[in-house]
Amino acid sequence: QAQLVESGGGLVQGGGSLRLSCAVSGRTLSGFTMAWFRQASGKEREFVATIIRNSVTTLYADSVKGRLTITRDNAKNTVYLQMDSLKPEDTAVYYCAGDPYLRPLGSRRATTSYGYWGQGTQVTVSS
Repeated sequence: QAQLVESGGGLVQGGGSLRLSCAVSGRTLSGFTMAWFRQASGKEREFVATIIRNSVTTLYADSVKGRLTITRDNAKNTVYLQMDSLKPEDTAVYYCAGDPYLRPLGSRRATTSYGYWGQGTQVTVSS
């Protein structure tokens, strides 16, 4: 079984930056498609970004394109989410997710496409 642990969340002013990390243990990261989701208070969990196991193909939610960047370091078994130009509406708990199976890229926006989840890290952006 894989374990996913997020870190790097915190409080930041609007326009600022944060980098989230997701450390994977128990399985080799190179065999996983990885993603970030977020859940704001009182709202459903929503897709943010995904990176396929080839480390080249990525997919982003329209709301974060050009501001958030997902990357992975298979040697370190870690996935990152670089968050720039942050807005108050980015405030949420951010979750790392992983999946070892091959699936259509479009399906990667769904929470049901991932079998492994971290515990989440809070990101708060002040105005």
